[in-house]
Amino acid sequence: MINKVVASADEAIRDIRDDMTLVVGGFGLCGIPENLIEALVRKGVRGLTCVSNNAGVDDWGLGLLLRTRQVRKMVSSYVGENAEFERQYLSGELEVEFAPQGTLAERMRAGGAGIPAFFTPAGYGTAIAEGKETREFDGRHYIMERGIVGDFSLVAAWKGDRLGNLIYRKTARNFNPMAATAGRICVAEVEELVEVGELDPDHIHTPGVFVHRVVVAPRVKRIEQRTVRKG
Repeated sequence: MINKVVASADEAIRDIRDDMTLVVGGFGLCGIPENLIEALVRKGVRGLTCVSNNAGVDDWGLGLLLRTRQVRKMVSSYVGENAEFERQYLSGELEVEFAPQGTLAERMRAGGAGIPAFFTPAGYGTAIAEGKETREFDGRHYIMERGIVGDFSLVAAWKGDRLGNLIYRKTARNFNPMAATAGRICVAEVEELVEVGELDPDHIHTPGVFVHRVVVAPRVKRIEQRTVRKG
């Protein structure tokens, strides 16, 4: 009987080693695999390349790995909430590759679909296009972007079963489905584990064929910036 559930986050990331590339899901602090990230901090692996829409904040998410100097390079779209990221980047301690948000999502999706490269108009004529092949199609200019394939992908889902079928909730669906397919080995942490057959097949966002390990882990749902109206 197939059972992809492992006992702990530490076991789930047991074979992640130094200098690997990790594709990490999440949008802001929503839908990030915080338990797997904390396990990486405990494991102490170094020289990581992390591909993620953002880099967390100073004391949460990927910001924890930045604080302990375990990340060598970030491939990201939005990094404005992390002061330590800024400090390391400006001091030359951290290598950074920026990508437009839609381009980054498509690079993950393409890598997971076996597409090595694609053309997009986003970034043409800007610093993003430097050193990249350009083509003209139907009178419009495009730049070539490479698909992303990581050694591991780390994602966080709302519900999952022992076969690895996953459902994300609301904003957590932004990057997690693409990230899940972009790693050679996909590890998912889920809030709730259900029996096989309980998930409506029409509602599954990541089929279990893409997922190799599942860990049930409590989630801390932090808010990046809390904004309220005066009463």
